[in-house]
Amino acid sequence: MDIRPILSTLRRHKTAAALIVFEVALTCAIICNAVFLIENRIARMQRPSGMVENELIRFSISGINEKNGADSLTQSDLAVLRSLPGVKAATVTNQVRYGSSSWNTGLELKRGQPVPTANATTYLGDEQFLKTMGLKLVAGRDFNADEVLSYRKIREPGSDYPIASAIVTRSLADALFPGQDPIGKVFYGWGDSPTHVVGVVEHLLRPTEHFGPASADYSVIFPIQVDYNSGIYLIRTDPSRRQEVLKSAAEALGKNGPVRILDIDNDTLENMSDKFHQTDRSMVWLLASVCIALLIVTALGIVGLASFWVQQRTKQIGVRRALGATRGQILRYFQTENFLLTSIGIGLGMALAFAINLALMRYYELPRLPGFYLPLGALCLWLLGQLAVYGPARRAAMVPPALATRSA
Repeated sequence: MDIRPILSTLRRHKTAAALIVFEVALTCAIICNAVFLIENRIARMQRPSGMVENELIRFSISGINEKNGADSLTQSDLAVLRSLPGVKAATVTNQVRYGSSSWNTGLELKRGQPVPTANATTYLGDEQFLKTMGLKLVAGRDFNADEVLSYRKIREPGSDYPIASAIVTRSLADALFPGQDPIGKVFYGWGDSPTHVVGVVEHLLRPTEHFGPASADYSVIFPIQVDYNSGIYLIRTDPSRRQEVLKSAAEALGKNGPVRILDIDNDTLENMSDKFHQTDRSMVWLLASVCIALLIVTALGIVGLASFWVQQRTKQIGVRRALGATRGQILRYFQTENFLLTSIGIGLGMALAFAINLALMRYYELPRLPGFYLPLGALCLWLLGQLAVYGPARRAAMVPPALATRSA
């Protein structure tokens, strides 16, 4: 089809054509970035934490000016928790996924190097840590009971307790020792003594998302046991018995030792995960709603403009029909016209999409927009444009030549 008549017509309707181009460009730019953000949020929610979240209970308790004997009371608490009906395993640790804070440290391959090789979150746990969390050991071994040290003792002034062993995640092992077997390798992350990697787990996410997705799975576990005052009890049980065990654990710990204060945030890990990702879910629904609204507005704009042009060109259409133009040719004319406007809008929208993404990268530390989102967005808008213009174009093609030539 010769597009010169189409371009000539568009030059006579510059304002209306520019509005459609601008609308398509804005829609293309926003939708490409919004879909990218939606995909990132969904990927973050679906990222495996490494833990058996549906079996875990978080439990915290603190003493009232009670510091002496905290280590022995912690051991007594763990013995009580592990003896409760329905409890598979129990441990005490310094932090947990979906918490409000994160212990982090720089890991070095050589002592005193200017820049750490990697930054990782630090979990402290005993020989039942992996079993309680349900972590999958993919290489090496678990901690032995005689390797576990007291956090209180190693923090005493003048103490010198080397942390000889550690377990790391697979992604952290790849960052520290790319292409090598990490078992037996040495790094520095606690004091001046070297630490040997004795095991590798598949996944264990950081408690928070502050360090971004690239290092979200950089975690190291040291065989150190914190006491109940500064630690968190984790209890593993059957999913159907979580509330029962949560209640019985509160009663058992309340009776074990002096009067202590229960944390009001004691909860299942599944509920904590649900609260943690509430903002992500809200953002996904909001962005999806914006995308749908933009597509509807753009489609209505195309329909409205095409309908207006059909009404304005009724006589022109009739003349063309009288000169032998078929209904198919009239239909293709309007579809081609819309395709040209949409293509110009998509071209401008792609440039605007990259500009928006650069701003998001600069101010919100988001990753770069992958190139494949742009052709997908273009294809979506091309299809939308053709579907939106089909109704008015079909009505134009159905105009009788005689009726059109009699119209004003």
